[in-house]
Amino acid sequence: MSFKAGPRNLITDVAGLRVGNSADAKLKSGVSVVLCDEPAVAGVQVLGGAPGTRETDLLEPHNSVEAINAVVLSGGSAFGLDAASGVQAALRERGIGFAVADQRIPIVPGAILFDLINGGDKNWGRYPPYRELGYEAVQNAATGFGIGTAGAGTGALVAGLKGGLGSASTALESGITIGALVAANPVGAVTVGGGRHFWAAPFEIGDEFGGLGLPSPLPPNATDIELKFRRRPVAGANTTIAVIATDAVLTKPAAKRLAIAAHDGFARAIWPTHTPMDGDLVFALATGKSGIAPDPDSITDLYAAAGATMARAIARAVYSATAAPSDLMPVWSSLKD
Repeated sequence: MSFKAGPRNLITDVAGLRVGNSADAKLKSGVSVVLCDEPAVAGVQVLGGAPGTRETDLLEPHNSVEAINAVVLSGGSAFGLDAASGVQAALRERGIGFAVADQRIPIVPGAILFDLINGGDKNWGRYPPYRELGYEAVQNAATGFGIGTAGAGTGALVAGLKGGLGSASTALESGITIGALVAANPVGAVTVGGGRHFWAAPFEIGDEFGGLGLPSPLPPNATDIELKFRRRPVAGANTTIAVIATDAVLTKPAAKRLAIAAHDGFARAIWPTHTPMDGDLVFALATGKSGIAPDPDSITDLYAAAGATMARAIARAVYSATAAPSDLMPVWSSLKD
């Protein structure tokens, strides 16, 4: 099974989705929103020990709401949960949402990462800015968007490096497309032994994150966890949050299984991952725009691609990060061979 990237190599290669970013450079934080042109079947899987979420319970397969209007990824720790309110306000203005009598209620789950101690100015006064950043992100939504130091990844950090916002896509032979969007801010490292080679290298398509492959031989410190903790790990002070999306026709339970499979990409791209200090979470979206309901063979390919695409998106997040004043960590491009 060989994979190829979609034309944009972004989650928006999945038909029916747009992404909007907003950020505050002084704050060193931001918001990313995935907008569904039509309500999409959704699921979620949380595997980190310190999650921060909104409206995730309704995504469980046994609960009533089948489809959602948007997903929000935000910086700001618990303050960033306000971003979903801004997205909800923008969608309500457009008459978008779940119909209840004469009311429209936009269904907008969200998750946050911790970027409060990253060199940015967090003296925002009485109310945090995330509601307005969420509203602004909706206005910026398009099929093309920036990655790296952008949106929810603006203030992200990984072990020893600046993190970021990443995205990737895979076009399968079945005609199904799958895409990932991730804000990478984990306790762990995404490169091998503190060097330039990415753990996700076996899944790279072309040279989308440098084309370096894995180091050969692997350095003696490749799995040295102590090396990775360049900043002291604190519960709730990290997290990788992501969206995996497809244009396949999926049920709600199948969407949850897609979210579970995408977590394998975390394990392929980050060492270590799913720790008690991370709030690792994946949302899944199925727009159904391809009209293809996967058979048992193609569903296996879909779930395999979910992990591979997510791993690539994580590497691209760090690879694409750019330096800014008062950064606490260097960017990947500054590393030497």
